[in-house]
Amino acid sequence: MAGGDLHHSDVPSGRRLRRWGSGLVAFVLALALASYAFDLGPRVLGWHHPSPLTEPASVAPPPGLTLPTPSAAAVVAAESEPSAGSPDAVRRAVARLLRDKDLGRSVAVAVDSLADGTELFSTGPATMTPASTMKILTTTAALSALGPDHTFRTTVVAGRSTRDVVLVGGGDPLLARAPDGDVYPARADIVTLAKATARSLKNLGRIRIRLGYDATLFSGPSDSPAWRPSYVAEHVVSRISPLWVDEGRERQGTVYRAEDPALGAALEFARALEREGIVVRGKPQPAVAQPDAKEYAAVRSAPLSHIAQWVLEISDNEAAEVLFRHVALATGRPGSFTGGAAAVREVLSGLGVDLTGARILDGSGLSRKNRLSTETLLGALGVAASDEHPELRTVVSGLPVAGFTGSLTYRFDTGADEGLGRVRAKTGTLTGVHGLAGVVTDLDGTVLSFVAIADRVKVADTLDARERLDQVAAALAACHCGA
Repeated sequence: MAGGDLHHSDVPSGRRLRRWGSGLVAFVLALALASYAFDLGPRVLGWHHPSPLTEPASVAPPPGLTLPTPSAAAVVAAESEPSAGSPDAVRRAVARLLRDKDLGRSVAVAVDSLADGTELFSTGPATMTPASTMKILTTTAALSALGPDHTFRTTVVAGRSTRDVVLVGGGDPLLARAPDGDVYPARADIVTLAKATARSLKNLGRIRIRLGYDATLFSGPSDSPAWRPSYVAEHVVSRISPLWVDEGRERQGTVYRAEDPALGAALEFARALEREGIVVRGKPQPAVAQPDAKEYAAVRSAPLSHIAQWVLEISDNEAAEVLFRHVALATGRPGSFTGGAAAVREVLSGLGVDLTGARILDGSGLSRKNRLSTETLLGALGVAASDEHPELRTVVSGLPVAGFTGSLTYRFDTGADEGLGRVRAKTGTLTGVHGLAGVVTDLDGTVLSFVAIADRVKVADTLDARERLDQVAAALAACHCGA
C-alpha cells in the first residue's frame, strides 16, 4: 500500500513494542521499589550513602575540604564523690523559717543526705499526719511488688451461656470512656474494647447478647471507714472499684462521681457495643467470670511506672487507692483497705524502710488517722533513689518539679529563686495539714532528701503556712550545704 497507509502486518508489531516497553517500565519500577523496601542497594549491589541524620560520623567531607583531627576535651573539673552535706549549714538554712507562727504548734522537718542517708537535721514530733505524702509509700510498694513495666488488663470474656458476655475489671486505674491520644499516660478505653469485642462476636455470628460485669477483683468497703463520710458524699473521691471509667466520674471532666462506678462502666460499654451493631438485651448485671472463660477482647493500661508518675505528679487519690489494692493482691492478700495496709507494710519493711510508729490506713493519705514519721518518708525516698533498686526510680524522678509540673506548677513564687527547678517534692494537703517530701539539689551539687510537714495549721493561716514550707525547701536549694 502506497504513501502513509499502514499494513495490517505492522499493527501487531507496534502493540508488541508497546507491551514490551510497558513491561520494561514496570520491571524497573518493581526493582526500584524492592531496592528501597529491602535495602538491596547497600546489601546486594554495594551502594551505601550514609545519612547525615542517622550516621553523621560516616558522611565524608566535600572534596577539597580537610578537617582537623579532633583532640580530647580538657577536663573541666576533677571527679568528686557525692558530698554528705553539713548539718550546721542545713540548720542555718532552715531554722529561722521554722519559727514562723503561721506553721502552728506541730511542725516536723528532717533532712538527709541522699547519697548515704546521713541525717543532717531533724526536729518535731515523732509522727505526723502525712496527707498525700503517703502516696510516696504507695507508689514505692506498688513498683516493688509489681515491677515498673506491669500493666493492667480490662477484658471481655464468654459468660455461662452462648448469649452471655462479661466485662471484667482488671483494676486499670486510668481506664477511659473514649480514645484520647493526646494524654499522658496513655489510656486504655471502653470504646476500643467494644470495637474489638464486636468484631469477635460478629465472627462467631452473634449480634444479640446479654451483658454482665465483673467487679470482684477488689473486696471490702469501697470507701474507707477512716475517711470523713463527706468525702464520697461531696464527690471529693470516688468509690474504689476495679472497674470504672474516668476514675468513677459520671462524665469526663466533671467532679461528680458515680454511685456505682462498675455499673457506670458497663453501661458505657453497652452503648459502645450498640454503636458497633451489637444488640445488648436488658440492663447489664453483676456477674463473676469463670477462670477458664474464652476471651473475646482486651485492652491494656500504660506501664505502672507511667501511672506511678501520674499519681505523684497530680496527687491522684483514686489511682493511688487502686494501686494500694494491687499491692495487696500481689502479696496474696484481699484487695481491700485492710489488705493494702498490711501489704504496703510488708513490702516496705522488706526494702529496709523504718516503719516505727507508722499507721497506714489508705493509699492516698486522705485519712486523718494515718501517721508517719519523717524517717519513714525519708527512708522510702532513699531506697527509691538507690542504685540497688532502679525499679523504684520513678518515685524520685516522677515527683513534681517546683514551679514547673504537677501540684507544684503554681508554687514557689516566694523565697529563694534557686528553689525553682531544683526542688522535686510530693505535696500533702488536708484542711490544717500541709507538707512537702522530696529531694533538692543545693548550690554545691549536694543532693538532699527532705520532709517538712505542719499538721495543726489554722485555716486562716493556710496560704502563709504553705508558702513558708516552700521557702524551707527553696532555702535548701539556695544553700551551700556541702560538707
